[in-house]
Amino acid sequence: MKIDFANLQYQYKLYKDEIDEAIDEVLEKSNYIMGEEVAILENNLEKFTGAQYAITCSSGTDALLLAMMALDIQSGDEIITTPFTFIATAETIAFLGAKPVFADIDEKTYNIDPSKLEEKISSKTKAIIPVSLYGQPADMDVIQSIATKHNLKVIVDGAQSFGSTYKGKTDSNLGDISTTSFFPAKPLGCFGDGGAVFTNSEELATKMKSLRVHGQSKRYHHKYIGMGGRMDTLQCAIVNVKLKHYKKDLALRQEVAEKYTKVLKDKDIVLPFIDKNTTSVFAQYSIRVKERDKLQTKLKEKGIPTAVHYPMPLHLQECFEYLNYTKGDFPIAEQISQEIMSLPMNPYISDDEIAYITKVL
Repeated sequence: MKIDFANLQYQYKLYKDEIDEAIDEVLEKSNYIMGEEVAILENNLEKFTGAQYAITCSSGTDALLLAMMALDIQSGDEIITTPFTFIATAETIAFLGAKPVFADIDEKTYNIDPSKLEEKISSKTKAIIPVSLYGQPADMDVIQSIATKHNLKVIVDGAQSFGSTYKGKTDSNLGDISTTSFFPAKPLGCFGDGGAVFTNSEELATKMKSLRVHGQSKRYHHKYIGMGGRMDTLQCAIVNVKLKHYKKDLALRQEVAEKYTKVLKDKDIVLPFIDKNTTSVFAQYSIRVKERDKLQTKLKEKGIPTAVHYPMPLHLQECFEYLNYTKGDFPIAEQISQEIMSLPMNPYISDDEIAYITKVL
């Protein structure tokens, strides 16, 4: 059996007629930048998330940049985040000249450990960026209370978790600003790059709308130093179609996760832990195993693809050597990075495929 990790082609065929029609409409109008589908998607995202303002942008990475620029993050500022995440979380902090300050993660959820935050706060700290890793939000009440106590901003990196919830609220409706990604392999993906920022602040929303079009207040009048950060009309049209089916796809993802868990729960494998206050969109179904590399090789021989998110924590990456972290500084992140492995996860995995994957595993 040959397993497809993300099944993107299957999903396209499932919604092909609607997607092709949406693309054709954009081609007919030829309004490829800031066409009407952009505003339609933003309105639909607001309805879906409950956030007052949704602003689409060019990627999940640029969403983080827009959020930090809107909060006026400057060179020399410090932002606390997790070392166990995709590079973009900390890369964007450094890109603006600020300093990423890492705090270790929770051993069960793999999200940032709130109990490790206060010891990292200094007079230069301006914000905290928790990441909703693998599709599950962090412990936001505790994080928010710490941020409020120390007058810090909170940016939720929800690149992997659009549609997840924390105590009944979507994670796009948490923090001062929440971000997401529509990268094709994400639970809600476009056919290229795309992302969005969410906020309940009119002031921040207005600023981010300006920042994504080079800081314009009106055409050729520039209030801020901004960026070319728009999500193109075609991608918005595609996400609009997929968003209509997203609740159904999320339910199917959670069913797949439950089926994996049911079969694997008594094996010598650490399975995903979902906190009672959260729901996960299962961007990944990530397990922890010993001798991961050997296991991956054997699974590949049997036609089962796997992935590692992520094999090296950020504090040990060459690009962050200047921060002077060393091995052993964040032992939980370091341990997890050596054991974590993601199984094929998408809404369309069949029962026969799950049975095959778990049997071989």
